[in-house]
Amino acid sequence: MEKPQKKKKINVGKATYEIYEWSESIVISLVVVILIFTFIFRIVGVDGDSMLPTLHHQDRVILSSFFYEPAPRDIVVITQPNSVHKPIIKRIIATEYQTVDIDFETGVVYVDGVELLETYISEPIDPAHRGDMEFPLTLGEGEVFVLGDNRNNSLDSRYSGIGIIKEEYILGKAVFRLFPISGFGFLGWEESEG
Repeated sequence: MEKPQKKKKINVGKATYEIYEWSESIVISLVVVILIFTFIFRIVGVDGDSMLPTLHHQDRVILSSFFYEPAPRDIVVITQPNSVHKPIIKRIIATEYQTVDIDFETGVVYVDGVELLETYISEPIDPAHRGDMEFPLTLGEGEVFVLGDNRNNSLDSRYSGIGIIKEEYILGKAVFRLFPISGFGFLGWEESEG
């Protein structure tokens, strides 16, 4: 005759404690991720072709806003109310107290009298796309001037519907492209050579 097998006793207290430990770890991890993506990084999608060839429609980029100070050449997302009624992504050309001038015959942009070497643009500004702002234009405290890299297909600071941007409306700097995979990597390295 076979001996009846003893049933294993389950320690309910230990199982409950392990479930509690796992739950606590998951909740803490989720809170940390939410805080990081709320205050330090955000993922945004590019809408439109105004940043070609640097960024394409439906690219996904990571923004960083942690201790961010606006600087020329940075690609930023702006939430300032505008004529398109949505956030826009553009490149900072000039910051507070700088003077921007554009020679619409040659398409050359000047900041404080110095010609910008813009290796990142699609093509120079065509005279037909001069906008309605008056140049030269000097920025005030806490203001930036932005342009799209696709100058002839960009609604930007040349137009009063967008205008001069107040720094407080900059959501963050685009630092990394997540999608598409073929463009995966940090943004800005290609511009640093120019």
